[in-house]
Amino acid sequence: MEYVKTDQAPQAIGPYSQAVKVNGIVYTSGQIPLSAAGEVVAGGIEEQTNQVLHNLRNVLEEAGSSMQQVIKTTVFIQDMNEFAALNAIYEKHFGDHKPSRSTVEVARLPKDVRVEIEAMAICES
Repeated sequence: MEYVKTDQAPQAIGPYSQAVKVNGIVYTSGQIPLSAAGEVVAGGIEEQTNQVLHNLRNVLEEAGSSMQQVIKTTVFIQDMNEFAALNAIYEKHFGDHKPSRSTVEVARLPKDVRVEIEAMAICES
């Protein structure tokens, strides 16, 4: 087991790792819309989803993986009425690659953000 850590994404805000690699798979912790400096990104669901996926990309790359190697994501969204807007940004980041996904509406997320996404991906190293 190997812990993944990068300065190109926000540091964990609790007792956990940004990601863990086991047997060729990287499991990311949920990414929320924080800058690498740890500040919540201003804006609505589009801006926050974009930042979350930017963070996810950086964690995956540090692990020796990429967005194109993601096999499953779980999306936690504060308001399911924002599902279509989230999907538009999500699709821009994944393009033609369509990993399996679950999306769940939740009452509250850390730091009162609008979205959190975790992923599992194949890693080369």
